[in-house]
Amino acid sequence: MLEIRLNGRGGQGTMVAAKILAVAAAREGLHVQAFPEFGVERRGASVCAYVRIARQPIYERGRILRPGHLMVLDPVLLDRPDLAQNVGAGGWIVMNTRLAPEAWRARFDGFKAAAIDANALAIEHRLGSRFAPFVNSVMLGAFVRAVPFVACDTLCAAIRENSPAKPDANVAAALQAYRDVRLAAAAEAVWATR
Repeated sequence: MLEIRLNGRGGQGTMVAAKILAVAAAREGLHVQAFPEFGVERRGASVCAYVRIARQPIYERGRILRPGHLMVLDPVLLDRPDLAQNVGAGGWIVMNTRLAPEAWRARFDGFKAAAIDANALAIEHRLGSRFAPFVNSVMLGAFVRAVPFVACDTLCAAIRENSPAKPDANVAAALQAYRDVRLAAAAEAVWATR
């Protein structure tokens, strides 16, 4: 089973990103769950979303306590000391950062890292504003390159159908992120046994 935690802030599209990941996996015949976790604050507050993906039906209904992979949509969250806590060793951390993934080696030792300047790409594709870019599609493109559990075309179709606005710009941003993401390790098969 593939278990993913997405960390972001309200207004960045964290919940939409989880939904799109689930839709893309379902399109390829996989079983999925996607659910959010947030407090009473929405806009700007720290939020998490979780996605489970499996080849067989999923019977677990609780919160994901030990995700295998982490997607960090807000670069400010990279400074949280507990960010990678409980993330499975050897999993991918796909980060929204200007820095190369190797710059985070000391901080995220034991993980495979991928980095994309999602803010810059979102601004380039006019997704959101300079002060509040919508980075979800950019991060999805980078994530699917690092953790190839669905085809890029499948992801793009899910983005196009589930983007609340500017579907063409969201797809273009995801494709550019897929090409431009910097990987500190080679992408490999993601299906681990439990």
